[in-house]
Amino acid sequence: MADYTILYTDDDEDDISIFADAVDSIPREIKLQTYSGGDKLLSAIFNPPSTPYVVFLDLNMPGKNGFDVLEELRNSDYKKDIPVVIYSTSSEPGIIEKCRSLGANAFITKPVLMSDIIKSIEHAIQVEWDKFIPTKSNFVFKF
Repeated sequence: MADYTILYTDDDEDDISIFADAVDSIPREIKLQTYSGGDKLLSAIFNPPSTPYVVFLDLNMPGKNGFDVLEELRNSDYKKDIPVVIYSTSSEPGIIEKCRSLGANAFITKPVLMSDIIKSIEHAIQVEWDKFIPTKSNFVFKF
């Protein structure tokens, strides 16, 4: 089994706790690093350099929001290829398209059921991100 490092950023501590519980229930070696804001995530990625398998990124956070973080990552020569999954309560088509146009790799509307949270994480670690090309038809992960 491969080892996976997932970075998850959300300003809601309950969402972070639920996500961590979901990761713990997956029978794979997954190292989860959580951050309570965009600045903290960027600091972890750039100092010292971190190369996670995938980043789960909430959009609506105070300070640097998910859009800001995504833009900063994609504008970095050093870390622009890190796979980013937007993990948001939003399901608005305009927001989804903005995320795709800014360079996100996938979009998942935060599930309510623990089983769907687990499915979303399992999906993200099964994707071969270096070969995956996001299109309108595969960008949004559906349960």
